[in-house]
Amino acid sequence: MYKLLLCTRYLRTRFIALASIISVMLGVATMVVVNSVMSGFSTQMRERINGILADVIIETINMNGEPDARGQMDLARSVAGDHIDSMSASVEVWGLMHFRRAGQWIPRPVTLIGIEPDAEGRVTPLKGNLDSYQTVTIRGETRPPLRSGDEPLSWELTAEALEHRRDWLGRQRRFLEAWEEKADDALAEPLMPGEPVFDGSDASAAAPPLASQNGADGDILQTSGEDSGSVRQAANPFAVEAVPPELMTRPENASATSMDPDAPLPGRLYIGGALVTQLYQDPKTGKVFEDRVVNPGDDVKISTVSAGNPPEPRHFFATVADIYKSGMSEYDGTLVYCNLDYLQQMRGMMDPATNTGAVTTIKIRLKDYTHAEQVVSRLRNAFPPHLFEVKTWEDKQGPLLAAVDIESAILNVLLFMIIAVAGFGILAIFYMIVVEKTRDIGILKSLGASSRGIMAIFLSYGLGLGVVGSGVGVATGLLFVRYINEIEKLLAAVTGRKVFDERIYYFPSIPTQVSPLMVVSVAFGAILIAVLASVLPARRASRLHPVQALRYE
Repeated sequence: MYKLLLCTRYLRTRFIALASIISVMLGVATMVVVNSVMSGFSTQMRERINGILADVIIETINMNGEPDARGQMDLARSVAGDHIDSMSASVEVWGLMHFRRAGQWIPRPVTLIGIEPDAEGRVTPLKGNLDSYQTVTIRGETRPPLRSGDEPLSWELTAEALEHRRDWLGRQRRFLEAWEEKADDALAEPLMPGEPVFDGSDASAAAPPLASQNGADGDILQTSGEDSGSVRQAANPFAVEAVPPELMTRPENASATSMDPDAPLPGRLYIGGALVTQLYQDPKTGKVFEDRVVNPGDDVKISTVSAGNPPEPRHFFATVADIYKSGMSEYDGTLVYCNLDYLQQMRGMMDPATNTGAVTTIKIRLKDYTHAEQVVSRLRNAFPPHLFEVKTWEDKQGPLLAAVDIESAILNVLLFMIIAVAGFGILAIFYMIVVEKTRDIGILKSLGASSRGIMAIFLSYGLGLGVVGSGVGVATGLLFVRYINEIEKLLAAVTGRKVFDERIYYFPSIPTQVSPLMVVSVAFGAILIAVLASVLPARRASRLHPVQALRYE
């Protein structure tokens, strides 16, 4: 009984016990918060990467692809069909996307992927990544979903995108008509002394570039000497931006059977949001808004290479059907999805005899990912290694995932040192208590207290400090995790700058995931350190001789 009474009295000591409890609490709370945030980042990153790459990927070595996609998928089902849930075939190739901005062509290096939306949607969460199926905020205004969640995936444009396209093309026509009217008057006289007068021999000289929906006042239009007999540069009086006349004159890849001049081009695209989105911050409110330079319904130019040997450049215009946003900047800033059959035609991957196209990638979704290694082993035996590579999504992103795991492990080691420092603090405090209470320990021993009993007092004291400090630390850490985004906003308001900038981390809020096993492990580790830190002082106290302890001054 005396051991419990003394231990409880020491715990009620204001300063010594409070210092030990706070040191343990801070270490535990820090580890809970950091581990929860790191787990949230890692989990969301893995989910998004897995959603883009699928569980298992079969890739061809040759960028020209391999024919008979149906036969390849049948082969995969024959060797691992009991584990396969669904599959999709695609073509993946490097390319460039061009769009007009501020009177200039803006190129973007992209990964061009030809897909069939319905098949791709069964393998990856494509529908959940398209803006038309989601509630999005653009320029500070929230827009509800444009499609129902039950509506199947397709390359068709939404009613809003079609309306935007008609408005865009209508402004191009009005701009062209206005330009031609002014050109008739302006080209009748030389702009500069000695400049030749336009005589109508080169009709293309008077044809200006057409305007797009994106522009600003004061844009500059240029007609080069290659297109006309003179070099002219004038301010755009219509305050709109120039785009290529091919978009208005229906380029060669336009549908020959379509009688609607506003109809979308046969080439359709899902464009990564980071390719066509600019983030800007309101200087007054500090809020970050999105602004798009390309919208669904616009036409962009795609450049890639053919499937021949040697490859040759291929260029075509295509209509943006939707904006793709997975939440991973690495993919949203590079991926452009195109309709598979059209990309195969543009690259010359279609077999004229069978009217089937070659593919470069087959994505597989498994019923249970725990069998991934077994499925990969079977597929590698079935597909010739000199023609195909078979990998899981983790194999393809091995360096990135390994870097995240190593970072988490190192961070845990560093943070655990905080609790170790708290343990050394408990060790020092206990040694001080033993020194201060030497005479008291001698009195206890002279009254019949055993060495084991004296040792139990200090071990119980250390256990009590660890339990209380860990309990308060866990509660504090979980409370911090629960309101971490509100705390971030408060710190941003106090410091005047954002602590968590979504323009850098590409998350709208700080992701967190609390693991019960992690919380228990951290709390148990802190308690263990507190108990171990009290062992040496407890042994010293238990070895004190009663007579020498009573004579101690």
